[in-house]
Amino acid sequence: MSVVFDKPPLWRRAIPLFEGLDAPLLIAVGLLALAGMVIMYSSGYDHGSRFVDHGRNMLIAAVIMFGVAQVPPQRLMSVAVPLYALGVALLVAVALFGITKKGATRWINLGVVIQPSELLKIAMPLMLAWWFQKREGLLRPLDFVAAGLLLAVPVGLIMKQPDLGTSLLVMAAGLSVIFFAGLNWRLVLPPLVIGLLGMVLLVVFEPQLCANGVRWAVLHDYQQQRICTLLDPTRDPLGKGFHIIQGMIAIGSGGFFGKGFMSGTQTHLEFIPERTTDFIFAAYSEEFGLLGNLLLIAGFVFLILRGLSMALEASTLFSRLLAGAITMIFFTYAFVNMGMVSGILPVVGVPLPFVSYGGTAMVTLGLALGMLLSIGRAKRLVQT
Repeated sequence: MSVVFDKPPLWRRAIPLFEGLDAPLLIAVGLLALAGMVIMYSSGYDHGSRFVDHGRNMLIAAVIMFGVAQVPPQRLMSVAVPLYALGVALLVAVALFGITKKGATRWINLGVVIQPSELLKIAMPLMLAWWFQKREGLLRPLDFVAAGLLLAVPVGLIMKQPDLGTSLLVMAAGLSVIFFAGLNWRLVLPPLVIGLLGMVLLVVFEPQLCANGVRWAVLHDYQQQRICTLLDPTRDPLGKGFHIIQGMIAIGSGGFFGKGFMSGTQTHLEFIPERTTDFIFAAYSEEFGLLGNLLLIAGFVFLILRGLSMALEASTLFSRLLAGAITMIFFTYAFVNMGMVSGILPVVGVPLPFVSYGGTAMVTLGLALGMLLSIGRAKRLVQT
């Protein structure tokens, strides 16, 4: 006598893939992605297939996110060193054989053209989290020095390309791991004080430092111009200051409730440059106003607090450091993007997470979010 077992339907077999995933975190990211789709439809209506492409990029990122969420943190730890070594090797290859576009050498052709610096946004926190996990309980000052060197190598190579935005994100991810690993506050405060003092001096002596013919030895010309433009956008209102001025006009003209969906004049009359990518926050602010901004910021605040909570509850040092670093990546993305569009930070190429158009950035964020979900999932499965 043979026994026939009915094969369960596909939806029932897929249930284990979602077990243990952090529902509040997924809901928050889903709402941010929905806001991104709404404003992309409005700001990208005349950009051909940009809205459809944005949806496709989100779908790809979601698949990667759910796939990575199934990988245990121990397996993630095992790929940290190879991924970091591959990323640094590709950065060296870019410096030697890279493709130059608009004065920047950031790409390399390996059959397909790729930008290796994007890989370091993930590889850097993985590598440093692995480094401190291996030295748990035996940390010495030299271990923090070695971690700083591991961070300085890729950041230096990326800055040389030059790519200020990506180097800032990689540096923020690495420094957050080093800080969460227990770096003494006495070593943190002096650089902060020097940085604040430098900002004050820059504001005070701005007319002399930004005068024609004055060159700063430590920065590229375009980086110097961005800082000078931030201090006084009206210096070149139709040139280098145009982005900041139009962004601030769009944000201010939205008022409290905004002009309404598809009704942003600065957006649809094409005054906002890069309105579907780096400056999409200006388009969003114009159409949804201060109220919409507060809701969007609340979504990012919840995402960051939830990520930090998952980092505190993680079961291993590696998981805690990685979760904390990934959360700070989300914070840095959002803070820098909103800051540069609002005119309080220099303009750099940093997208707004889950909102801006861009396939590479969306995939990177999906990968990072998948790792964060993996850490939270491992904790929940152990508890149950």
